[in-house]
Amino acid sequence: MLADILRHLEALVSFDTRNPPRRIGTAGIFDYLRAQLPGFRVEVEDHGDGAVSLFAVRGNPRRVFNAHLDTVPSSEAWTADPLKLRVTADRAIGLGACDIKGAAAGLLAAANETNGDAAFLFTTDEEANDARCIAAFLARDHGFSEAIVAEPTRCEAVLAHRGISSVLLRFKGEAGHASGENALVANALHQAMRWGANAMDLVESESRARFGGLTGLRFNIGKVEGGIKANVIAPGAEVRFGFRPLPSHDVDALHARFGACADAGALHRYAETFRGPSLPAGDIAMAEERRLAARDLADELGLSIGNAVDFWTEASLFSQAGLTAFVYGPGDIAQAHAADEWVSLDQLQHYADSIVRILGGNAS
Repeated sequence: MLADILRHLEALVSFDTRNPPRRIGTAGIFDYLRAQLPGFRVEVEDHGDGAVSLFAVRGNPRRVFNAHLDTVPSSEAWTADPLKLRVTADRAIGLGACDIKGAAAGLLAAANETNGDAAFLFTTDEEANDARCIAAFLARDHGFSEAIVAEPTRCEAVLAHRGISSVLLRFKGEAGHASGENALVANALHQAMRWGANAMDLVESESRARFGGLTGLRFNIGKVEGGIKANVIAPGAEVRFGFRPLPSHDVDALHARFGACADAGALHRYAETFRGPSLPAGDIAMAEERRLAARDLADELGLSIGNAVDFWTEASLFSQAGLTAFVYGPGDIAQAHAADEWVSLDQLQHYADSIVRILGGNAS
């Protein structure tokens, strides 16, 4: 079956689904997928701005497999054409091969090796942090109770991961000459720096928080802008930061605490620009209940269970909607988004073999 997996992967990698620039339509890669799924009822839907989904169903399944087809942009560090698959003795190299077109190729190969009930949801907006495809699927009367979401987990079922929240801060100051006595308090950049110091103290205070093998609160200040020049008090400053909470964290309470890290009157705006729930989703009691349900499902399917991970996935959206969900796919997250991204051939084969076993029934 490896030859079939690689044939599909070569085709999938050749389609340019880089996100951004989000120039993804309903033809191209979706025409290819449709042609590889004979016997499936197939729906392709355009959700706008390059967010396209393909939903394929055979029989009457209760479990849906999800894989995203969009990739991050390639960089100048690639040593060959990123859209042309290269296969060596032990790995397949190409843009998206690890994250996560390798899994999509495995699903196609497994579908054609079996004749049992099956459902696949392919999407193209995961890398944009704009989950229109998943939201539209969950809003319909879908009838599914379980979801297995493909991301690079080295073919281990991952039951828990952090959430994610991105925030835009704007600080207000009062322009003036830098020699002024009020420069320390009037400067918006100074206010931003004070906020940053207090925010890092907040993060340190959460170092003992734990859930499912994960520890502490992850935090990053990604961008700071503001000011005019060295001898002018900065009248404004903008900070973009993000944090990754544990499933046991109260995200709204964390936002209140981060906002309180600013001096009184310093903040002009505090706006959350994106939020993705943790896996499992829900309060701490519900999250634990859902984690145990996902563990039981992975055991039932004969999958090895891996450690919780720090990266975010759309499995949490399925969990938030009440489905039993976990993350499972070929490849190592260390290769995702890297130049000359690759996935091992052994992982591709192992993943496809496990999907064949889960779907059940050999094709006639």
